[in-house]
Amino acid sequence: MTEYKLGTAVVDGASKPVVLVQGRVFTLAEVLGKGGAKAVPASLIDVFGNWEAQRSALSAALKDFRAAGGGRDPESLVYQAPVPNPRAVICVGVNYRDHLAEMKVSQEPSYPYAFLRPPSSLAAHREEIRLPKGPQMVDWEAELGIVVGRRVPAGDTGDAFSAVAGYTVVNDVSARDWIINRPPVGIDWVMQKAWDQFQPTGPWVTPAEFVPDPQALSIELSVNGIVKQRSNTGQMIFGVRQIMQHLAGIMTLEPGDIVATGTPAGVGFGQSPQEFIQTGDQVCVTVERLGTLENRFI
Repeated sequence: MTEYKLGTAVVDGASKPVVLVQGRVFTLAEVLGKGGAKAVPASLIDVFGNWEAQRSALSAALKDFRAAGGGRDPESLVYQAPVPNPRAVICVGVNYRDHLAEMKVSQEPSYPYAFLRPPSSLAAHREEIRLPKGPQMVDWEAELGIVVGRRVPAGDTGDAFSAVAGYTVVNDVSARDWIINRPPVGIDWVMQKAWDQFQPTGPWVTPAEFVPDPQALSIELSVNGIVKQRSNTGQMIFGVRQIMQHLAGIMTLEPGDIVATGTPAGVGFGQSPQEFIQTGDQVCVTVERLGTLENRFI
């Protein structure tokens, strides 16, 4: 089967779903047109809303696909967040044991510890991220992201893992100021996580069928070329299957929902002395098999 990745980019002045195949980028319409498809989804939300049918159509269209002489250089495109306007952006915290240690958390969570983010927190590959004026302790967090591919009603935990359409790369940017200055009721997660552009994501969604084991992926983050985080998703406390089952036990999951799965050790808050993102910093996150996400902070 021909491997491919899905994303969203500006092509001919318009936002379009695109496919990376054999090192070249084609619009979804260009790929599905070769397979005789009459209707082409307008966005990846629509693709994941009917994922099984769209996956079959893509597989058929790419069966004998030859990219030679066609498509676009992936380096030439202006990317957008791969899934536009997902209904939910869900993040799991404290999910690597070494990260718990550096954050001075003595007890492992007994279930995936999660919080919600607004879709306005999403940003694209190579999008410049504007540092907000308030926070002074803006930090990086390399993470594996999950993209949901079908509706899972709340309470339907038995097969929630099968609803994973694919995986993506996430930088869970955090304003650590509100860990230090905790109000009486605890950490203010909105003040720490909900700023615009604080979750760069992408550029690609790699279908789950091309990721044999999501718990065996190397993950790395660098700041200005200096590696800060290097780990493997096998070090998670709760794996993708457990996270999906836990979330499905609480809420209805919808196609296109994004779930970030936690970060390993190496965040700036845990350094000695502590380090935080500064104007001009270039942050790159790479997850094995999924690609590299790059952003400059301004």
